[in-house]
Order: sequence, then C-alpha cells, then structure tokens
Amino acid sequence: MKVVLLNTNDNGGGAAIACLRLQQALQKHGTWQSTVLVQNKYTSHPGVVGLSKGRVQKALAWLRFVAERLVFLPRERSPEVRFQFDPGVTGIDISTHPLVREADIIHLHWINHGFLSTDSLHKIMQLGKPVVWTFHDMWAFTGGCHHSGTCENFRSDCGDCKFIRKPDRHDFSHQRWRAKSAAYAPFAAVGCSRWLANRARNAALLDGYRVEAIPNPLDVALFRPLDKRTAREALGLNVDKTYLLFAAMKISAPGKGFAYFAEALQWVTAASDDVELLVFGKADEALLAALPIRVTTLGHLTDPERIVLAYSAAALFVIPSLEENLPNTLMEAMACGTPAVGFDTGGIPEMIDHRVDGYVADYRSAESLAAGIHWVLENNRDGALSKKARQKVLDT
Repeated sequence: MKVVLLNTNDNGGGAAIACLRLQQALQKHGTWQSTVLVQNKYTSHPGVVGLSKGRVQKALAWLRFVAERLVFLPRERSPEVRFQFDPGVTGIDISTHPLVREADIIHLHWINHGFLSTDSLHKIMQLGKPVVWTFHDMWAFTGGCHHSGTCENFRSDCGDCKFIRKPDRHDFSHQRWRAKSAAYAPFAAVGCSRWLANRARNAALLDGYRVEAIPNPLDVALFRPLDKRTAREALGLNVDKTYLLFAAMKISAPGKGFAYFAEALQWVTAASDDVELLVFGKADEALLAALPIRVTTLGHLTDPERIVLAYSAAALFVIPSLEENLPNTLMEAMACGTPAVGFDTGGIPEMIDHRVDGYVADYRSAESLAAGIHWVLENNRDGALSKKARQKVLDT
C-alpha cells in the first residue's frame, strides 16, 4: 500500500513533526510505503519530497504565501489576527504529481500558507482515491480561522466572523465556507484530540462525515525519563536548582499564553528562590528579561536527544496555551516523566489527569497556574507523579 502524506513544510511546527513521525511509524510497520510531500523541504529526511527545489519554485512558494496574506489584509480586523485566518485561495495543483497519482491513500495534514488552496483540495478529492485528513486545528471546517475560540458559527455556515473587519452574515468567512462546501468530497476526518474531533463532528461542513479521534504517534523508546542530575550536567545547568520548563516555536505568540505564565511566576518566586526557568524555542529576550526569575535559554532544539535532556532536566513542564489541540510537547514531556501544568482548554485536560499526573489550571487564571506549579512541586518529591505521567502516555 502506498500512502502520500501532505504537509506545507517538514519542520517548523507541531503538524510537521506529527506528520513525519507518522511516516516513520508507517515505514516501520512494513506493509506501507509512505512518503511525505511538502511545499518546502528544510530537513534531510529521506522520506520527504519537496516541491520547491529551485530558486524560481521557492520564489513562487513565497509569493503564494504573500498572496494569501494580501487577500486577507483589507479584510482583517487587526494585524493581531493576520495569521489566525487563512483564505485558502492560493495553492498548487498537485493532483498530477506522481506520488499523488500512484498513492493508494492520500493523507492530508496542515496544508495552508499557499501550499494547497480550496481548488487544490477539490482536484485531489476528485481523483476518487481514499482521503484521510488529520486536523491539527479547525481550519478544515471553518470559513478560514484556525481556532474559533468561543465562536460557534462553524456549526452552521460561518459569517459574522470575529476576525473580519466588517463582519456580517455574508462576509468573507461565509464566502470561503461556501467555497469549501463546493470543493469537498467525503473523506475520513481525524482529530488529534477528542476535543477537536468533537468540534469537527459538530461542524456543518462535515455533516455525515466519519470523524475519529486518534492521538499523534510518539516514540516512547526515544522520549523516556533520564536521570535529572545527569541531564542537568549535560546541559550545563545547576544540578541543585528546580527548573520549570517552557517550550514553544515562538514564545511571544499570543496563543501560547506566556503573559499568564509570567504573572504566575510572581507567586512562584515569592514562595521560593530555588526555582529557575528553562526555555527552548524562539525566545523573546525582552520578555524573558522582565521575568522575576533566572532564565536559561536553549534556543531552537532539533536534536531529539537534546530535547529529551531538556524535558528530563525539568521538575515540571508548564504549558499555558490558550488554544491547543493535543500538543506534541505535552506528550513528549510526560513521556520523559516530567509532569505538566496547563490550562483547561482544548486537548490539554485529556492528557493531564488533574491532581493525578499533573495539574489542570483554571482557564486564563495566572493564580491557578501558580497553584498548579506549587502543587506539582510539593507532590512529586518522591517521583510518583513522574511515573504516572509517563504511564499516561504509554496508555494513550
């Protein structure tokens, strides 16, 4: 059986990581021949084929990305929402690509930013091949937003969109919803969390579609607990300190909730001077400099073993995200025996069992987040939470 997996890039986000891990898992299975087809290839992964190989093709990919933004620009409510809505009007026709033509199954992942447009999706779905679409956010069944928050308009046909400058019943989101409705043919839909799968089941665009909830794959032999002292020594950290870990592709992204974490640290540091912060991802030096705590930044980590060291060195993992599906980082941390604290949103409470293997804080409450940090530090002195955190991943 041949499977082609489609994702915009092969790095740079949770969807890319999950897509590559699935490809590797399929290859290990032995009965599947799987390849990831991306617009832009950045890694040397042998299972990935990139479309944009030369200067001209890379320039065209960039122009498609820019075109998406320009289409939305006159309609956006404010610059803050610019990347929270994708029109899906520019993309490549890959329906004649050999990997697509030869595939027995086509598996879509995150395909925005000028890779596949609504018209591109229509051509793929008209090939008559089985199509599976793993959702990493809500875009597939909304009028264009990646996360709708409290908006429930996707249950009908969108419109009155909070991301649009002049929302009304027949606004741009409604128009794009209708374009998707005309483009889609039945496919198997997968949510990486029960939360996202339930959102999809309630979406008018997917009425009558098969929707399953299947977590992203994770190599639990790679992501495993290491001795904390050894991990801290390997990273050049103080072995006697207590480290909180925060990780994000871009920590200043509003949806990552770093502002709530920063406020929570005021309570944490008031109670203890033994706690320090460990960060990996794209750091904002101004944000970190304003924190009432010593910070060690590890930068953007790509080596899995070094990532495992970071998880193992930490006493707990803090994920204050405001909108999440089921984050890879949360599963990775818990697989490494590092209990987590996160807000009650998206798929986070599906992974963290409150006061069992971690702590689920009240949504958008910095005080509750701080209480969760204290609770985990106090109740994991014997390592019981660490064992339960790893077991939760093994059982999921």
